[in-house]
Amino acid sequence: MSEAAKWYVVHTYSAYENTVKATIEKTVQSRGLQEQILAVSIPMETVTEITDSGVSKTYERKLYPGYVFVKMVYSDNTWHAIRSIRGVSGFVGTSGNDPIPLTDDEIYEMGVEKREIVVNYNVGDTVRILDGPFSSFTGVVEEIDVEKNSVSVVVTMFGRETSVEFELDQIEVTNP
Repeated sequence: MSEAAKWYVVHTYSAYENTVKATIEKTVQSRGLQEQILAVSIPMETVTEITDSGVSKTYERKLYPGYVFVKMVYSDNTWHAIRSIRGVSGFVGTSGNDPIPLTDDEIYEMGVEKREIVVNYNVGDTVRILDGPFSSFTGVVEEIDVEKNSVSVVVTMFGRETSVEFELDQIEVTNP
């Protein structure tokens, strides 16, 4: 049944995100909804600030204050379980009375879920560029940064070597 689960956005009262998340998780346990409500997320980012005195301070900040993301199989039962929680003002993007789920692309762009990309090449490998203005060019992998979803490839253009950055899935290993 989990393949029918989609991500929905729940609007909360200001500063109630953590309380709503905890309450949803408790409700899932107490009502036995583990098969219908699979995940609850509050996307965060790490921020480093330099104070006037030059001291750096690092902390976590909510990417979308006032919102909680819930991966669930939508039904009257799950809608009511979430909607009746104190601090929830409703679902975002309703069509009639039904909330509209986020698309997979929206989920990845918003940082709610990470896309797993298997990298089958290493630094020093010769690769072919699959996408963009350098499509069909070949080059040598110079650096791989999985966290940033980027790879630097040295390409030869007009007799000069130039380092170009691509997304991890924009290149493939050429046949040896």
